[in-house]
Amino acid sequence: MIKKALTALVLFITTLGFSQKTENSLLWKLSGNGLSKPSYLYGTIHITCDATLDKNVLAALDATQQLYLELDMNDPALQAEMMGGMMMKDGKKMSQLVNEEDFEAVNKLLMTNIGVSAKMLDNIKPSMVSMMLLPKMIDCPMQSVEAELMKVTAEQGEEVYGLETVAAQMDVFDAIPYEEQMEELVKTAKDNMEADREKYKRMIALYNSKDLNAIMEFMKEEENKMYDDHSDVMLDNRNKNWIAKIEEAAKTTPTFFGVGAAHLPGENGVINLLRKQGYKVEAVK
Repeated sequence: MIKKALTALVLFITTLGFSQKTENSLLWKLSGNGLSKPSYLYGTIHITCDATLDKNVLAALDATQQLYLELDMNDPALQAEMMGGMMMKDGKKMSQLVNEEDFEAVNKLLMTNIGVSAKMLDNIKPSMVSMMLLPKMIDCPMQSVEAELMKVTAEQGEEVYGLETVAAQMDVFDAIPYEEQMEELVKTAKDNMEADREKYKRMIALYNSKDLNAIMEFMKEEENKMYDDHSDVMLDNRNKNWIAKIEEAAKTTPTFFGVGAAHLPGENGVINLLRKQGYKVEAVK
């Protein structure tokens, strides 16, 4: 169960965004500004019931020569690095952040769903613990768009790279107060994940509709307040950090970039930031 939970954790990255209307498309063509050949941007969902890639995505993979994901998920050291970054700083523990009753509610949730006690995970960042529960929030075997992209890339004999390091991704969850993270985990425990299951069901439906604007609006709703309040560290700053790496890769090699879908739209989204750099970014429909 721990291995499956860690796999879900590696795959998951929270995605949000704000403002600026964007066309309904998950696949975008990147050209101009000196690029000899186009590259492609694709909005992914990290955990879903059906990760089948459509013909346009397969054609874009065929037209490019390498794959960039948020992380280099082919790196054999990935899970070890992830484990090292999951712990709270300064010796903090989940059991210190809540009262005994709430901690026991979390313990019951974890024992029931992943077979691990809260004590065993006591020094892990609460958001990381929440992510371990993601496979239980869908009523189907877990699939990953990233895994499908990697499968095609391997069949083509091409390489996989990452736009950021595990350390950079884990630092995001040190910038959000542990108390807020724990509050969300307790809410999940007290209703036995019912609200979370409904939210994730809606997220999958929105993703399948390819409506990036609706995904942004969904993430701004009251029940997602923690993510809305910390959108700078969870989304905006990361997007800005990726632009130079996207430019460097696209200038040397036609590249397929796969990142969480809601990293694409909005004023500080990858699409708009690349357009500001002078690139043409067009929806592929």
